[in-house]
Amino acid sequence: QVYVAESGGGLVQSGGSLRLSCRVSGYDYPDYCMGWFRQAPGKEREGVGVINEHGSITFDDDAVQGRFTISQDSAQNTLFLQMNSLRPDDTAIYYCAAGRRYYYTCDLQQQKYRHWGQGTQVTVSL
Repeated sequence: QVYVAESGGGLVQSGGSLRLSCRVSGYDYPDYCMGWFRQAPGKEREGVGVINEHGSITFDDDAVQGRFTISQDSAQNTLFLQMNSLRPDDTAIYYCAAGRRYYYTCDLQQQKYRHWGQGTQVTVSL
């Protein structure tokens, strides 16, 4: 069974930074797409950015506008989301998700991600 666990959320002031972590265990396939999605209050969940096992990254440019970066420690099965220049509209529950890779690059279609974490709250104050 696959387990996905996020950590690192919290309260930060506008302009500040946070780094989220996601540990994935029990995923036995050699290929993967893993990444970050978020759901702001009153809004639908949206994709933030995803990465495959080759390190190829896909971002929702409109959502992050160059402020976020994704990295991974494959040996530790851990994914990171570094968030800089945070704004109040980044306030959301951030979810980590994992799934099989069907093409060389991953995309942000949520239905392709079978395994989800419980989410971690990020709150950005003025």
